[in-house]
Amino acid sequence: MSKKTKKTKPKTATSAKGGKGKAKGAKAPKKATRAKRGGEGGKRTSALEAAAQVLKAAGKPMTCKAMIAAMAEQGLWTSPGGKTPHATLYAAIIRHIADKGEAARFRKVERGLFAYNAEAK
Repeated sequence: MSKKTKKTKPKTATSAKGGKGKAKGAKAPKKATRAKRGGEGGKRTSALEAAAQVLKAAGKPMTCKAMIAAMAEQGLWTSPGGKTPHATLYAAIIRHIADKGEAARFRKVERGLFAYNAEAK
């Protein structure tokens, strides 16, 4: 039987002492946060906030697909490239209702339909 030996990578010029690697304790610069990336110096509107605005303006229950289409049409929010923004919005609304209870901005009317909760703050 043969013994297994641990293989190590040979040191390259950049990782060897005196190379071009980072010095100990050096930190990379921080990336910009979403608030800093938003237009006109403010935060970007979230999908939940945009959905609440759309539902309030519509005055009737809507599906998540219809909310996504209305948000894009009104220029409130667009998907950053996801394939299923309606599913993400659905999950976010369900979480919001579960967390806030009666104080939630949304109300589930029936399967797949949400309405704006006027009694909420």
